[in-house]
Amino acid sequence: MATTSDIKNGFTFKHNQDIYTIVEFQHVKPGKGPAFVRTKFKSLSTGKVLTETFPSGHKITEVRVERHKMQFLYKDDMGYHFMNNVTYEQATIADYLIENPGMLREGDTVEVLYNTEDDSPLTVDLPQYIEMEITYTEPGVKGDTATNTLKPATVETGAEVRVPLFINIGDRIKIDTRTNSYVERAK
Repeated sequence: MATTSDIKNGFTFKHNQDIYTIVEFQHVKPGKGPAFVRTKFKSLSTGKVLTETFPSGHKITEVRVERHKMQFLYKDDMGYHFMNNVTYEQATIADYLIENPGMLREGDTVEVLYNTEDDSPLTVDLPQYIEMEITYTEPGVKGDTATNTLKPATVETGAEVRVPLFINIGDRIKIDTRTNSYVERAK
């Protein structure tokens, strides 16, 4: 059993029959009354973000987790297949546990969060930024670059990303995997 003094970003705990991870927290000590901890946490099963205030000293059930670096191998009817980079064991993970599966390429290394109690995967975290090649996009029209206009483009995994008009087929771009958005042209 943990208390609110153990809360920090990334802390994983059980609450209302679900497993959550702390996204943001703030310890508040008002001038009058008892201290409390204001938290924002994300469900690892649904991805829903909730906010709640806990009184200082409130007991919470901590969930022990481990992070494993794993390499994405392939996808089939059973799900996404990954291999542990240390033990070479393979695991099949369902697509709903992966936040942005359209950005996964064979051979990519990701971080998988495992619940140590039952050795089940909780989430698959992609790197924050990845570089991909544009396989298809409409050509930009000369003179249309005065505004921040974006056009759709298909990357090598088949996912669609909105890019500026000056990006062409064959260009490599940097993509933010959290928002599935264009960041910059790759160098």
